[in-house]
Amino acid sequence: MKLPVIEGVIRRRILVNYRVIPEVMAKVLPPKFRPKLHFGWAIGGICLIRLEQIRPHGMPALIGRSSENAAHRIAVMWEDEQGQTQEGVYVPRRDTDSRLNRLLGGRVFPGEHHGAKFRVEDDGRKIDLEMVSNDESVVVQVRGTTTDEMPPFSEFNDLAEASSFFEAGSLGYSATSDGKRFEGLRLKTSTWHIEPLKVEHQYSTFFNDQTKFPPDSVTFDCALVMRDIPHEWHGQPDLPA
Repeated sequence: MKLPVIEGVIRRRILVNYRVIPEVMAKVLPPKFRPKLHFGWAIGGICLIRLEQIRPHGMPALIGRSSENAAHRIAVMWEDEQGQTQEGVYVPRRDTDSRLNRLLGGRVFPGEHHGAKFRVEDDGRKIDLEMVSNDESVVVQVRGTTTDEMPPFSEFNDLAEASSFFEAGSLGYSATSDGKRFEGLRLKTSTWHIEPLKVEHQYSTFFNDQTKFPPDSVTFDCALVMRDIPHEWHGQPDLPA
């Protein structure tokens, strides 16, 4: 039985975002989902998140655990069993440096996890992060500095527009090893504050894979940072594949 609510603090959350030709992104998605478009582009990316004080809801923060985590995600829409359109993110892969998350993910709380190593340098303004999965199939790198302005090449007109788009992606459905269902998890935050990250370097084996994304079909769009956000994770009913 999965825990209904887990709480803690998002100490650091980086969203590295790419815009993709919709027809290309659609081929990456399971048939259940279709890309959610922004000015004609599909939006995907990686959520790199440090969680602290993670514990079952109502338990003291002192017993909470910390971990570095990564989730590849794609903004999507789909129809529920009543035919109503829903929106959120599809998560094809989750990685973590926590053995506990790997053990309990998909069992006690939603979301199966792969093991990974993280190297993080973060002084509160400059960030240099690299993640390498234990099977060495996935590498993510991002290096940059927080700033006040969105990059001029972003398809988001301003920070408010980007913030609204990603806040709407609080409901995520993760791929499972059996391929028969998607495990649901909803993020609820007590506050929502996000800042642009001026990126010097970014890399993703997933979005740089030309077997999935041919040349010129995917472009880095922007990166955003959140810090020190109390939050809860709420398990959702599985979505049949």
